[in-house]
Parts: sequence; structure tokens; C-alpha cells
Amino acid sequence: MLKNAMQHCGLIAILRGIRPDEVTAIGLALYKAGFRVIEVPLNSPQPFESIRILRATLAADCVVGAGTVLSTRQVAEVKNAGGEIIVMPHSDVKVIGAAKQAAMACAPGVATVTEAFAALAAGADVLKMFPAEQLSPVVVKAWRAVIPSDVALIPVGGITPANMVPYVAAGASGFGLGSALYKPGLSAMLVGQNADEFIAAWRSTQQPKSI
Repeated sequence: MLKNAMQHCGLIAILRGIRPDEVTAIGLALYKAGFRVIEVPLNSPQPFESIRILRATLAADCVVGAGTVLSTRQVAEVKNAGGEIIVMPHSDVKVIGAAKQAAMACAPGVATVTEAFAALAAGADVLKMFPAEQLSPVVVKAWRAVIPSDVALIPVGGITPANMVPYVAAGASGFGLGSALYKPGLSAMLVGQNADEFIAAWRSTQQPKSI
């Protein structure tokens, strides 16, 4: 399911700080713009309730889950809330294993090739290159030369519509988007406008180049 969602759109919405009372409108705005993967970081207010609401609100082709997942206990709580993907800032193999045992997709955070291969061996579905400010397009290109071509590399951190092109050219498969897309206090209308800008920028990177 994650693979299909990422093929539709390689962008992951990170709703850090979202509240349950606003998550429906913002989730619908993101889905309308074209997003098909949405995560609620667990250091947000009442994150499990927001995950429940998103899963009940959005179509089945939208993958909903949690970010900033740090423990196996949290994996179980996300599963109970209806979450389908575990996104991590680190690559603890126990957390990855718990996610896979629960039949959930997993996107661990990795900052070195050694971490990347260990995460893949533990069952990671995609690799979250974090923080992207530290892992430049030059690093993405170097990783792409050794990471299997069917493994998605997803830079996260500091990504804007303006800086996607060099990452994609280097081999990035998509991006995780944080405060440039959503931050606490933004209305659903403004988030929708941000989403439209990101989707347009993403689609422009996917156009075949003329010879």
C-alpha cells in the first residue's frame, strides 16, 4: 500500500503539532492537493486521536500513521489507533521489527550508509534520510550508487518547493515535509495552498527531460 501511495505522490506530510479538532480539515486539504501519505508525530497534542480521525476521514488509498516513534510500545499504540506506517527519527532495529511484526510499513531515520543497510536488513520499507540539511544532494547521489534501486530514499528536513530539483536529480525518491507545509496555527486553507505549491514542484521534477 505504501508503494502505491508513493507512486501516486512521493511527498509525505508531517503534521507536527496538529490538534484533533483541526486534523479533519487539514487532512482533507492535503488529500485534495494530492498527498497520499500523512504522519502525525507523537509529540503532537493527542496524536493517537488525530490518527484515528484521519484514518476514519480519508480514503483507503491514503496511508496514515505516526512520526517520531521511539519505542515498541508506541508502535502498538499507533496500530491500535488505525495507523499504517511508522516513521522514526532513528533506526532502532527493535522498533523496525515491531512495526513489521504488526504488518505496518516502516520508514526509519538514517544518516549513514551503515545505518541504511542495517535498517533494510531489519525490514525497513523506505529510508528516511534525516536530517536532509546534513545529507546534501551529493550524499544522496553517493547513497544511490550503492542502495538498491527499488529502495526509496526520502530526504526529510528543510525541504521546500525551491530545493527539490537537485535532490531528485541525485536520486531522491520523495520527501518528508514539515514546517514549510504545516505548522501549528496555519488554517486548512493555507495548508492547502502550501500543499498545492509542493505538489506542483514535485510534479515538475517528474516530467521527462527533452533531449
